Amino acid sequence: MDNDFVFDLDEIMNSINSAEVMSIFFPTFRKAVIIDTRSNADTRPMVKIMPMVASPQERLRSIRRLRPGFPRVHNLTVVPWPRYVDSLVSLGLWGRIVRRFDESGEADMVKQCEDVLADLKRLEKEEMAAVIRGDNYQTIWSARGD
Repeated sequence: MDNDFVFDLDEIMNSINSAEVMSIFFPTFRKAVIIDTRSNADTRPMVKIMPMVASPQERLRSIRRLRPGFPRVHNLTVVPWPRYVDSLVSLGLWGRIVRRFDESGEADMVKQCEDVLADLKRLEKEEMAAVIRGDNYQTIWSARGD
């Protein structure tokens, strides 16, 4: 699963460095991590796992509902991630997300990032177990010749 997806690592790193709001979505288990670096006197930045949506416009609407105290997001960085969650770590992307919060003085966000990463790994593991058990999946070819 990890070897057949071509992407520009430098471009993704640049997006992490500059994006105000970013969605990294995992088609394998139909979830997305929403990273919103905006904050004000009342509201902290956000790193949150949400259900995957059908379009960037739908994601923008969900962020608007979730964070009404902020202006409308005009640029949403969207990164599809069909690879394993651990590859975000091994390629340095997750560490860069954490460092961005840490460097901006949002040290409490580091713990939130750690919690979200642990949840992503758990969700991925649960989905892989469901695949093996056949939960929510249809058999295309039966082992028997029926």
